[in-house]
Amino acid sequence: MRRLDAPIRGYAWGSRTAIAALQGRPVPSDGPEAELWMGAHPGAPAVLADAGVGLDAAVTADPAGLLGAETVEEFGPRLPFLLKVLAAAAPLSLQAHPTTAQAEAGFDAEDAAGVPRDAPHRTYVDRHHKPELLVAVEEFDALCGFRPPRESADLLAALDVRHLHPVIAELHNPDQAAALRGAVTALLTMPVPGPLVAATVKAAAGRPGYELVGELAAMYAGDAGVVLALLLNRVRLAPGEAVWMPAGNLHAYLKGVGVEIMAASDNVLRGGLTPKHINVPELLRVLRFEVLADPVVRPVDLAPGVCTWPVPVPDFALFRATLSGGSAELPGTGPRIALCLTGEVTVDDGTQPLTLRGGEVAFAAAGTKALTVTGTGDLYMATPGR
Repeated sequence: MRRLDAPIRGYAWGSRTAIAALQGRPVPSDGPEAELWMGAHPGAPAVLADAGVGLDAAVTADPAGLLGAETVEEFGPRLPFLLKVLAAAAPLSLQAHPTTAQAEAGFDAEDAAGVPRDAPHRTYVDRHHKPELLVAVEEFDALCGFRPPRESADLLAALDVRHLHPVIAELHNPDQAAALRGAVTALLTMPVPGPLVAATVKAAAGRPGYELVGELAAMYAGDAGVVLALLLNRVRLAPGEAVWMPAGNLHAYLKGVGVEIMAASDNVLRGGLTPKHINVPELLRVLRFEVLADPVVRPVDLAPGVCTWPVPVPDFALFRATLSGGSAELPGTGPRIALCLTGEVTVDDGTQPLTLRGGEVAFAAAGTKALTVTGTGDLYMATPGR
């Protein structure tokens, strides 16, 4: 096992307590700490502590040795997943992620148009898809996927706001996909959404079930995303529950701390609730206008103290071991990243055992033994899914 030093991304919506407390540092931190990145993504690669080398550079130098021939054959010479701790003290943007085909086409088109790859208005920063799974560490509040359009129509109609009538009419289309597409398009392409948002906020004030409208409007006054949020499922995850975001799923994290795993990409198409670049035409092109009946993914027990959250992609799998002085074995012999979330846990891949404490991270190269973990605490392990 090799220790990893994981960088922290300081986005404005981040918590000043969660990641600092996890790592045993003084609270509050000097600034917002939004995400702890554990992977080889070039945007913020973790560093192999024993060599002082970024994991991305190490993989480039020896892809077969670190990733294994099977991973390289399927994904190329790159670690296919990125593990994060996400700590949201304020809402993230309304967003979705592309399929691989959409990402490849979009990236190549922006390259051909001469859009600099580091430009703030660039939409596609790489050629990869970005499906995500987020597991709640504490109660986690999110918007995930569309609710049935008739439910959304009733929710909006109850506010009795004249400006909402065209959106409500779209939602009454008997074709659910057409209803959702029409309503979302109407909101996001409105030339001047301010009056609609203001009227909706006024009508929603003090009404049970509409609290989110005022909360979002306090940060993003006049943003159509304030109203669009009412078309999505409001999900409050208990610790251990997860949400799954495949390509085209419109979602927004609102508040909480979670362990997140995703395909190693940073492609984000935003539709609102953000000062960052918004590309409405491209977002509308990649969105999947379908009802998500149950957004919650529940853990599946594999052995005493060991669970996983099944997802239908080969890029990653996530496992958790909860230990009380005993031991467990986690599956897989490909490249693996282990995060000790709480307690003190020793991880052993058959090379050099390593003891991890809260917030500490380790890497196991492909070809080593299945990971044995001992001690007391919670440990998450990421690996290719296959």
